[in-house]
Amino acid sequence: MYMENSLSWDLYKSFLEVVRAKSLSGAAKSLGISQPTVGRHIDLLEQGLRTSLFTRSQSGFALTEAGRRLIPYAEVIASNAVALVREISEYSDSIKGTVRITASDVISVEVLPKILTELMGRHPDLDIEMVASNSPKNLLDREVDIAVRMFKPTQQALLIKKVGDTELGWFAHKSYLKKRGTPQNQIELKGHSLIGFDEETDFVRSFKTKIGNLHRGDFSLRTDNDLVQLSAIRNGLGIGMCQAKIAEKDINLIRVLRNDVNPKLGLWVAMHENLKTTARYKTVFMGLSEGLAHYLK
Repeated sequence: MYMENSLSWDLYKSFLEVVRAKSLSGAAKSLGISQPTVGRHIDLLEQGLRTSLFTRSQSGFALTEAGRRLIPYAEVIASNAVALVREISEYSDSIKGTVRITASDVISVEVLPKILTELMGRHPDLDIEMVASNSPKNLLDREVDIAVRMFKPTQQALLIKKVGDTELGWFAHKSYLKKRGTPQNQIELKGHSLIGFDEETDFVRSFKTKIGNLHRGDFSLRTDNDLVQLSAIRNGLGIGMCQAKIAEKDINLIRVLRNDVNPKLGLWVAMHENLKTTARYKTVFMGLSEGLAHYLK
């Protein structure tokens, strides 16, 4: 007798596909196996469970009450099977699978695409999930696998690598400076249309002394979205603070007060130390570290 404790996962997989497709042929096509094989799977599952799961008719397969009650349990088995494969694959030496990365909005848009293009070109079986956010994601709880931070991570059990420092400066579009002139000192700067922060966070309070101790009311455009600030600078709205490496790629952006204001922020790559022996995480960690270090040169 084909007992229920020996029922293969393949049988449940075929069952769920027949439920979805309402036919053996549709399920077979989706699973990439033959129609007779799907039929045998359903027969074996019904034998093992000692009940009918479908009624057969010319219009297709309709679930019995027992079949409807089996669905949530089969879905749990399916979910666990996927989780098992993902968990075990973390110990694989092959560089393939999914790696989830987080970085700030600006770094995600302006810097990482080039680095990821080169990295995924070398390793075509890698999949990347990108979380662009200025809010720190928890590496210990595996909200993400790898983080690019503009501040030094302080959590324990993390592998951390500082890749360098990025310099910030005041920049404006040349069309704005042609209309309004170029400020020569901090006093003149305050007479211009400035682009800056809206909410004064702890980070802003610790940083603003480095840029002339400006306050929220000094800014004509206030936003906490760095991409909005950068776009406003590029469109000639005013003078704003941004990463020098990014601004200097645009010949229309001119740096002002270079000698007076040039603060730096560190750039770190971090991941949970338990991931360092897994090929795909180690490869992406090193690829990001090397790519960002090259970008900062």
